[in-house]
Order: sequence, then C-alpha cells, then structure tokens
Amino acid sequence: MSDRTVMTSVEHLYEDTAALVGGVAAAMEAACRDAIARRGAAWLALAGGRTPLPVYAHLARAALGGRIDAVPTDDRCVPHDHPACNLRNLRAAFAGNAFARPSREGGNDVALLQPAETSISVHPITAANGNIDASLAQSRALLAAHPEPFDAVLLGMGADGHIASLFPGAANLHDGLAMDSGIDAIATLPEPLPPEAPFARISLTLPRLLRACAVHLVVTGHDKRAVLREVLQAPSTPLPVAALLRAGAPIHVHWSP
Repeated sequence: MSDRTVMTSVEHLYEDTAALVGGVAAAMEAACRDAIARRGAAWLALAGGRTPLPVYAHLARAALGGRIDAVPTDDRCVPHDHPACNLRNLRAAFAGNAFARPSREGGNDVALLQPAETSISVHPITAANGNIDASLAQSRALLAAHPEPFDAVLLGMGADGHIASLFPGAANLHDGLAMDSGIDAIATLPEPLPPEAPFARISLTLPRLLRACAVHLVVTGHDKRAVLREVLQAPSTPLPVAALLRAGAPIHVHWSP
C-alpha cells in the first residue's frame, strides 16, 4: 500500500481489493474503538454495494465493546426485504458473526449483539414499505434526532462520479450538494435510471455526509481511477464526487485495481 496527499484528499493505493478491504476495515475499526473509548458508542454512515460489505463483517467480528449505531448513506425506496435494499444488505453483513436481539429503541431497526457485548444497530432511512414521502420524513426525523457528527463515513463512487445517491443527472442534485441548504436528506430520482436498480432513492446530503470526524471514499477499478484523475486535474467539473473533494474537508480515498 502507498499513501499520498492530493488537494484535500489523502490517497491510499492498494495492490488488490483484499488489501483495500483490510486497510479500510482497519481505519473503520480504529474510528469505532476511539469513539467507544470516549463515549461508549460510535455513529457511522455506511455505503451499500458489494465492495464494502466485508468491511462490515470485519467490524462484526472485532469484539469492540460498547455500541455502534449506523445508517445507510443512501437507500432505494423499496420494501426492506427487497434485494435492492441497502439496509437489508448492511444488516446481513453485520449479522455474519452475530446474533439478533430486539432493539432497545423498538421500531424497524435491529440490534446485533457480539460475544464481547458490542451491539450494532443499523437504522433505516426509508419506510418499511418503501413509500417515498414516508421515507423522506423518516430519514429527516432520524437525522434531526441525531445531529452529532458521524465518527466515520464510508462512501462508494459510481463510474459516472456519483456518491451516495447524489447522481449527476438528478433534477434536484443542487439540493443534495449545496453546503448551505440546511437539509440532511433528500428524495431523488437518478436520470437516467440505472437499469439494474430503477428506483427512487433517499440520500444523505453532502453537508450531512461531511459532518464527520473522518470520510472514506472507496473506489475500485481503472475506469473509476480515471474519473478521480479527471476530478483532481479539473476540480471545477460538475460531478458530485468533485463537490466532495473540493469541499475543504480531508477525504481518505482508497483505491485498488
């Protein structure tokens, strides 16, 4: 692995995906341990997708003690048992080495208890039935009740430069990127709709994602590396990932082939 600082980002380069997963898992574990040592709990925002799922499984095995509360950075407006639901997939990843128990808070979230008494709760930002209006209200209410900075945010990036569900062609992209909006979450519809996931989305906004102690952007593949190079060479490009990197907060960019 090699590291270098570019603009306000720190690039962590790995030889393969397994090494990347190990590096990101170590960073997320350290953030959780620090937060738990300070106040007994960690507060995370986590991307869906295949690449980071082993990171969450690592946290489930880490015997951290204390409590971890997490939300998806974005989710599709589908029922929670739908294969495209990020909440479902995050919970499944965390449950790989834990057993479920009822949440102390009730509702739709599920707490996962580790042998070392770590409890992990992944809280939904969408309604159980996937209704868009109800999902937006639920996400904003949850985030208003928890305004504190995230201890760590883990983001992915699409080949089109989108982060979370802030897509370049969305009609309300400005609402998701404006740093002075005062909005924590938006309901949005990618344009064009991805054929593999043609659903409306709830997404945390850029200012809410950046209200964090650490932000990690996980990118794999040479095509996405080319997008990052374009952004670093021309930071005024209107891609959402460019807005992330030029916001002034240090971003840890993790890349592997």
